[in-house]
Amino acid sequence: MDKIDVNILRCLTEDARMNASQIGARVNLSVSAVIERMKKLEASGLIRNYTAVIDERLAGYDTQALISVRLEHPKYNQSFTQQMHAISAVMECFYITGDFDYMARVCVSSTEELTHVLNHIKEIPGVSLTRTYVVLESIKQGTPVFPKIK
Repeated sequence: MDKIDVNILRCLTEDARMNASQIGARVNLSVSAVIERMKKLEASGLIRNYTAVIDERLAGYDTQALISVRLEHPKYNQSFTQQMHAISAVMECFYITGDFDYMARVCVSSTEELTHVLNHIKEIPGVSLTRTYVVLESIKQGTPVFPKIK
């Protein structure tokens, strides 16, 4: 991993559809060298996939919430995580430290739908407490992480 690899990653995080020719012009490499480096970054697992970033509001998901979840006992962790994977409104879910065990980010079309999702989560075996925070405005999101150069 060197500065050129990091610059290639910067290009791809700005626009995953940027082609090797465009990237090469920005990082001063030939097209074949860019392609070779991209293949190595993919093979190493550093690049997991290429995706489009969808505007949730324009897609009809006007309500976002963060839901903290406490489980009764760690024996429920595996079944809880399986259930969270099955709920399409759950965009992200983190196993955390502190007073709660998990934090989920949920996107829904309305507060009525949020109520249904929240009730579904509360019905999962082992859930003992939830706390919900409705997001009023997202002030920063999707900031990419770049590898540290050694």
